[in-house]
Amino acid sequence: MHSVSPEITFQENLKIQQKDIEKYHKVTAIKHLTKDAFIISFERKNKTFKAGQHIRIKLPQYSSFRVYTIYSGTNSRYFEVLVKEVEDGVLTPKLKHLKINDYVHIEGPSGHFCLDQEDINKTKYLFLASGTGISPFHSFTQSFPDLNYHIIHGVRYIEDAYEKEHYPKDKITICTTGDNSGGYHGRLTQYLHDSKIDLDQKVYLCGSSAMINDAIEILKKKGFQLSQIFIESYY
Repeated sequence: MHSVSPEITFQENLKIQQKDIEKYHKVTAIKHLTKDAFIISFERKNKTFKAGQHIRIKLPQYSSFRVYTIYSGTNSRYFEVLVKEVEDGVLTPKLKHLKINDYVHIEGPSGHFCLDQEDINKTKYLFLASGTGISPFHSFTQSFPDLNYHIIHGVRYIEDAYEKEHYPKDKITICTTGDNSGGYHGRLTQYLHDSKIDLDQKVYLCGSSAMINDAIEILKKKGFQLSQIFIESYY
């Protein structure tokens, strides 16, 4: 994709109408975390969102949208999304090659995987994430710095615990299956099974459907009610 800087050139190249220009957001920064994971920042254009919501993204010359949970906090000047490149994927290899000042088509924000505003200051939260499922929890913790929470993040290698330094060490447990560099060597679900978990908290899960399904069964056996459990499945 070629960079297009002035908006008039951008509009001419894409042959779009003036009323559609607000759908297109300029890339403002790209931060590479690993060889296949990266964060893209887009101009926000004064759009509001709730932490936990997602946006739909496509490139101007393609027709397919993909959904990405917003990674940034609600007070950020930008939309940020955390992306892991999927080999032969429809969109992620193309996103990896975006440059600053390129444009993408964004729809949204939308979604209901959010914290209840009435609960935020009085509730204890347990956040369970696999891989890039950390995204909504990064947004939660950036948006509400005083949140009472603990994150359990399941990854293969410690390098996949994206921006772990953003969280106080006593508020995150990293479970690694490919090395023993995390706080626990094994699957997130095994850690959950082996650990004593306080029942007086709400549990939010985001990541693979396999992790979510297994974790819910463990939580139920430990005494959690379904009304305490909230899910967002990535795949």
